Amino acid sequence: MSRKSGPKQDLFEQLALVARALGSAARLELLDFLAQGERTVETLATLSGLSVANTSKHLQQLRHAGLVETRRDGLYVHYSMPGDDVLVAIIALRGLAESRLAEVDRLIASYLSSKDELEPVATAELMTRADDGLVTVLDVRPPEEYAKGHLPGAVNVPLSELKKHLAGLPKDREVVAYCRGPWCVLSFEAVSLLRAKGYKARRLEGGLPEWRQEGRPVSFDH
Repeated sequence: MSRKSGPKQDLFEQLALVARALGSAARLELLDFLAQGERTVETLATLSGLSVANTSKHLQQLRHAGLVETRRDGLYVHYSMPGDDVLVAIIALRGLAESRLAEVDRLIASYLSSKDELEPVATAELMTRADDGLVTVLDVRPPEEYAKGHLPGAVNVPLSELKKHLAGLPKDREVVAYCRGPWCVLSFEAVSLLRAKGYKARRLEGGLPEWRQEGRPVSFDH
């Protein structure tokens, strides 16, 4: 018996189109990078470790599903998220995986929680403490990501350069480090290094995408 067709079924087909676009670890990682800001195909290929051709193919699938948009600048095509609704969907998908998949719990415990057993700082708490001048907010992402948006007052010291810049961080205030999101290892590594050097340090609960999605202020380099 053939499946009936109608407006409802057509709508579900469109929903399946989005679901298929999200049904790839490579494409989800590309969206994770785009949550930090606009990127070219070449930059995304370098970040993800994929070939330019393969990266372009994945991006076309995401574009077909309306999950990314493009703009051309000379010879380069720049990709970006078309709206915060895409970010909301990614955050929801991550939360669903954490609550329903035991393997996700195992991976988080093995690779992330084992690096830092302290509770991270919630965004509301950070806002209050930063306003009171009680913490140094440290953005450990690459400079190009920091320039495309960062927490107000955050100091940008990429993880790879942190050892060289420790002297510039005051030891009389707690350091709160953040990076790309709760699954990003950069802030874990930064906090571990800071504590080993005698700093009181913790991670932010999420990263810049989660901060922005909550409607909190974001600063930009000009």
